[in-house]
Amino acid sequence: MNALVALCHFCELHGPRTLFCTEALHPPSPSPSSQAGVAVSGDGDVDRDGEGLTMRANSSASQRGEMCEGCRSLPASHPGFMSIDDETGIRFLSHQHPREPQLFSVVRQACVRSLSCEVCPGREGPIFFGDEQYGFVFSHTFFIKDSLARGFQRWYSIVMVAMDRIYLINSWPFLLRHLRLTIHSLQSTALKVFENEQGICPQRAVRMNSVFSPAIFPHQRSGNAARSLTSLTKHPNLWSSLHSSFSWLLKACGSRLTEKLLEGAPTEDTLVLIERQTEQEEEMSCWEGAEGGISKPRGHQFDSELASEDQPPGPRFRSLRHLRQVLGAAEFRQVAWHVLMGNQVIWRGADAWLIQSAFTVLKSLLPVGCLRSVPYSAHYEEAYKCNFLGLSPDVAIPAHVSSSEFSVLVDVSGETGRHSPPTQDNISSFYQFYISSANTQPTDKGPTLLNKLEVALSNENLSVDVVSHCLLCLKEEWMNKVKVLFKFSKVDGRGREDTQKVLALLGTTGAGEEDNVRLLKFWMTGLSKTYKSHLMSAVRGGERSPSQ
Repeated sequence: MNALVALCHFCELHGPRTLFCTEALHPPSPSPSSQAGVAVSGDGDVDRDGEGLTMRANSSASQRGEMCEGCRSLPASHPGFMSIDDETGIRFLSHQHPREPQLFSVVRQACVRSLSCEVCPGREGPIFFGDEQYGFVFSHTFFIKDSLARGFQRWYSIVMVAMDRIYLINSWPFLLRHLRLTIHSLQSTALKVFENEQGICPQRAVRMNSVFSPAIFPHQRSGNAARSLTSLTKHPNLWSSLHSSFSWLLKACGSRLTEKLLEGAPTEDTLVLIERQTEQEEEMSCWEGAEGGISKPRGHQFDSELASEDQPPGPRFRSLRHLRQVLGAAEFRQVAWHVLMGNQVIWRGADAWLIQSAFTVLKSLLPVGCLRSVPYSAHYEEAYKCNFLGLSPDVAIPAHVSSSEFSVLVDVSGETGRHSPPTQDNISSFYQFYISSANTQPTDKGPTLLNKLEVALSNENLSVDVVSHCLLCLKEEWMNKVKVLFKFSKVDGRGREDTQKVLALLGTTGAGEEDNVRLLKFWMTGLSKTYKSHLMSAVRGGERSPSQ
């Protein structure tokens, strides 16, 4: 990532100063492997093996002017730090100031603004600012306890400077989460030192009992201002630790987001996945920042548990065609009909991974925004929480669910006593599938999407990959119809008669019309927030334009 991380401090004598900064240098034309093996010579060489990084002290020492101890990070004789990423050959260099004069000006500008005018309410917390000339800055200001400082605390900030505004904004949750960990470590270490010093000599009582004199006040202030961060934390390896943290942050932040070439506009599934990733990162930041901790929702918990375990060997459903062959054509259509209508699909059995594989292939029938899944649970979850629910065999289904036409239950029972282990090809020989539902509506008329999909599934001349692409095209076709219906009925607020004309124009009337309408209404819930807000803002802009 083309960015730079710096620790800044507001000195009571010299104002905002840069204490420590880490920058990434990309390798030149030679291969990274040849550079990683070259030893760095110089005084005070230090080798430390980390996770994919080799730390060495940099041999080039920078010139430092006169400054107090509070403005200085490394001793004048210290050469700095350098880490080499063995995978990419990128070098991470840490000094008190950047090596390039242009970068020095950029970091100096960010330091001054982060500790003067660009401050969030309360003076502690994250803020974003910047411009095209000096770059864009993610800044997090915080206080460090000091028993000798005015107000018993000193003001610091950690800034990340980059020229890519969009990249920096998209990395906000990630940066906030990990910078808070570094800041909390510094604050907790300094707090222990502060409490120990206060226990030995309480400074509040000393100041209350001392005689104030204008003549000696500047000397008192000068002495109190010259405390370094190392003395405030009593951390012997503070700067090497910060170098490791900042180097990892630059490496991780640069690899977490990658550019992807899209053919045309992003699909609704892509937009929904981006929104969910952003929401998940924000929730993780809230969980880590909340006092006492907050437990994850149960649905996300089961997802993570199944994903984290190594999948054991056993029978699994490979595709929709495979699932149709095992269940039977009529039974598969019944289950797929409930999936497309938005009803709750419940699978109950002892093999959690078999159920998980069934959900994986059935989820391909729906847009990502319509998926709410609990892969395997020890008790029943209501339909508003999930439309895919896996249950252990001893879980009882509530009466209101068994009698509801908006759910379908697939009971999976296995036979014992067989000598050969079950495989993908003989699932039906080891498991029996019993499908039950209180639905009385016919499932053989529609929706049209399911009719076309079954034609493709029953055609053995079409491979599984071809059928998958057919399903993708069908989903895009019907998602476009959903967008038209949403714009016409929800945004424009047209009446029922006009909506019926639009449905006829979209080709959803005729045989299976009721199922088609139910599918469209259910799929509306899967539209991305980005698309909905874009439509609403466009409508509001159109309403304002005639009056302007």
